[in-house]
Amino acid sequence: MQSVLRAKSADSKFGVYFIGTTPPRETATLEQVEQIADKLLARLDKIDFDGLIVYDIQDESSRTDQQRPFPFSKTFEPCHYSQILGKKSVKPIITYKSVSQRNGEEFSRWLDNSWQLYGVRDIVLVGSPSSKGEQRLSLKDAYAIQKQHRFNYYLGGVAIAERHATKGNEHLRLINKDHQGCEYFITQAVYDPAATIDMLANYARECKRTGLTPRRIILTFTPCGSEKTLNFMKWLGISIPDATQWRILESTNPIAESIKVCRSNLEQIIEACMPLNIPLGLNIESLTNRKNEIDAAIRLYKLLKATMDLALAEREFNLAVSEQNISEHTDK
Repeated sequence: MQSVLRAKSADSKFGVYFIGTTPPRETATLEQVEQIADKLLARLDKIDFDGLIVYDIQDESSRTDQQRPFPFSKTFEPCHYSQILGKKSVKPIITYKSVSQRNGEEFSRWLDNSWQLYGVRDIVLVGSPSSKGEQRLSLKDAYAIQKQHRFNYYLGGVAIAERHATKGNEHLRLINKDHQGCEYFITQAVYDPAATIDMLANYARECKRTGLTPRRIILTFTPCGSEKTLNFMKWLGISIPDATQWRILESTNPIAESIKVCRSNLEQIIEACMPLNIPLGLNIESLTNRKNEIDAAIRLYKLLKATMDLALAEREFNLAVSEQNISEHTDK
């Protein structure tokens, strides 16, 4: 059985919509993991979503000298958690995989096991969080191994607008990852729309110059309910302009204010990038296990999905009107 998500995502007239989640802690029993999965899916019972994204959480302390706001804890095997969620939800699950800890042979074996034992079909590969420390397998080499592998994974990559803001070449990285087999990209959480717009505009321009069809870009958004969560977001490398930071933290209801910020950010991206004909999607996540932020992520999902659906419907309507006008003019 091949990826059903690949076919669903192929039609650029429609958005694709995901909920991002992290596996439970490594110490959780299988029974507890099942209960956590049930609780998550119960929260999602009333919303329409295309699938879930399960992250592979790694210790990223080598990436920065700053102290991690929330302590790092190893998690339950992401592929196994994806299998549990997939069976319970009957939805596609995108599974992240950090590749730097294994050598090529071990990674190839992981590709075999993930497909055969856990039913994983959709993956996103990520490299080492920094150049420091041991890196047993580079992302480039992992892509090469996956490309030659016998199983036809629906492969995605990450898109980091913050990196584009500093280096100006993230759009070229996306093109290169396309050549290496990536069929879609998922961004880091968006709190700086200008950086995302600049990255996407450059990507669309480069695709046009080289004759490539732009791949689907799934935009990630997350609510923020406290200063500690905001500091964690910044620790992860998410760019948050000072004005946005203080707008959220000085609000009487920070989490509601962050939702307003996210909606405004999406609207700015849609206005600037919808004409570029880049297929878009959404991924909404909660970066903490705090109930108020998890509940806020559900509210944010409903709001942003409605915003995206409306924009796509308006685009299709305008295209239809334009084609009709051209047809009528030709007939005359």
